[in-house]
Amino acid sequence: MPIFGAIGADAIEFLLEPAPVIRVAAGDFFCREGDLADGMYVLESGRVTISKSWQGRQLLLRRLGQGDCFGEMALLDLFPRSASVRADEDCSAIRITSDNLLRLFEHDAEQFALIQMNIGRELSRRLRITDELLFRARMGEALDEPERINTLPGPL
Repeated sequence: MPIFGAIGADAIEFLLEPAPVIRVAAGDFFCREGDLADGMYVLESGRVTISKSWQGRQLLLRRLGQGDCFGEMALLDLFPRSASVRADEDCSAIRITSDNLLRLFEHDAEQFALIQMNIGRELSRRLRITDELLFRARMGEALDEPERINTLPGPL
């Protein structure tokens, strides 16, 4: 799982010890756009769809699967959820909150910093993809394949 890249097994165990595993049935939501953002999720099993509402419709942003994370902005800012996350199939995910990260910081600041860097890298990767999509849309390229959002070519 990229969010735990270069993190020691002891630190992961310490971080996850108090973190609950959340189970969401297919068709139900982990969260909805506008909800209070109180933690991130690391998907242990299942697949989810991330979507935003626009003019009364739900528009696909991306699909995620086992090992992916979502909701990480909740650990960095105090804004409501920016998108909805629906389980496409039965899912289980680890819920990590700011309290979990604070506990790790107090225990091992170096490992805490590595996780924060991993979260920053994931957000940066997604921002680069979004920038590329915006650029292509402004240049008139048809972006009619939502699945391409995770598979754009080039140095992203």
